[in-house]
Amino acid sequence: MPVITCIDDLKRLHKRRTPKMFYDYAESGSYTEQTFRENTSDFAQLRLRQKVAVDMSGRSTESALIGQPVTMPVALAPVGLLGMQSADGEIKAAKAAEKFGVPFTLSTMSICSIEDVAAHTTKPFWFQVYTLKDDDFMHRLIERARAANCSALVITVDLQILGQRHKDLKNGLSAPPKLTPQSIANLATKIGWGLEMLGTKRRFFGNIVGHAKGVTDPSSLSSWTAEAFDLTLDWKRIAKFKEMWGGKVILKGVLDAEDARNALSVGADAIVVSNHGGRQLDGALSAIRALPSIVDAVGDKIEVHMDSGIRSGQDVLKALAMGAKGTMIGRSYVYGLGAMGEAGVTKSLEVIRKELDTTMALCGERNVADLGRHNLLIPKGFEGDWQA
Repeated sequence: MPVITCIDDLKRLHKRRTPKMFYDYAESGSYTEQTFRENTSDFAQLRLRQKVAVDMSGRSTESALIGQPVTMPVALAPVGLLGMQSADGEIKAAKAAEKFGVPFTLSTMSICSIEDVAAHTTKPFWFQVYTLKDDDFMHRLIERARAANCSALVITVDLQILGQRHKDLKNGLSAPPKLTPQSIANLATKIGWGLEMLGTKRRFFGNIVGHAKGVTDPSSLSSWTAEAFDLTLDWKRIAKFKEMWGGKVILKGVLDAEDARNALSVGADAIVVSNHGGRQLDGALSAIRALPSIVDAVGDKIEVHMDSGIRSGQDVLKALAMGAKGTMIGRSYVYGLGAMGEAGVTKSLEVIRKELDTTMALCGERNVADLGRHNLLIPKGFEGDWQA
């Protein structure tokens, strides 16, 4: 067993163990991937202020997200096709998150269904939905989430139209994978992954196949997906989805202060500053650069969370110091899942919490609630000096 000390260790194992099309699905952005790259590189521009001769005892990373106690202010973000990174991947990730004491968010585009995850966990999880134009499907999907006792609905608002990800198109991404000479050759090198997949019945999109009208098999799924997203989405429709649900709502995919204020006006409980991990609008600001203006605009009126680019506990600390109440990680735990299954997700959370705790101490803080911009050295013009 290799020694795992950082998220990059899990990333290397993930790449070695998982078929290329699914590794590339996780490790890619849209078009030139500028935003995908800057999501991580922009964190490096923020420097930490070291403090000495302070009491470092009795530290705590505990916090709360939308009223839910958490062992650290980190939630597992919704990621599609987790069950292709590792057999029954959504179940494994949800179990790891539950044991660790942080929220897991199940994607609508998951391989394991809402019911599958609920049957294998004991505590409520969050459920992510896209803004689809099929009201009947949306109603039934939300009712299924309610029946599974999901504690929050995470509405993704930045995917009315799919950003082009070159690698996915070139790899012929599908679940289960299409058998071509190239994919067969690659799958033949991933024996452990293949044996796990043979041992599960969950290889299709469990929330959609058999539930969406006319979608009875993978071949009919692609045509449904192409037509499903609601191009006419506006804030009134988002408010309608919130009313459908009736519980806690988190809006994910906000990068603009005006949009944050609109999220506040429709009564969202939290927003996630996110550019979809660089997978939608290439050329958009990194999430960490977009965060400060949004916190300044609405941060005392609504919980502001952040994702896109977090690969360490130091990144989590920087996001919290810049004003986020919580964070979401996606790729960081996907690497662990692809590398080592449930144990890998747990390891990714352990790595991040240890880095967060150690860095917090060296910055002279004992509680994550006390983190602020005073813990950082922020470059002039970090948010960008843009022409009006």
